[in-house]
Amino acid sequence: MEIFNLDGHPYVELCDLLKFQGWSESGAAAKAVIAEGLVQIDDQPETRKRCKITAGKVVSFNGESVRVDA
Repeated sequence: MEIFNLDGHPYVELCDLLKFQGWSESGAAAKAVIAEGLVQIDDQPETRKRCKITAGKVVSFNGESVRVDA
């Protein structure tokens, strides 16, 4: 499992995390897969595109996972 470091920020928005991880080519593509319910946070589907992902959360998409770290 990969680790995404917040680097002192309190959170990262879900659509931005997908772009940062290279799981999506653009913000629009990230928002589309989130809206379809294809992204999970802590094993639960998430459809809020700008959901605030804080330290300790695990985000999964398309067979890949990342844990968000402070």
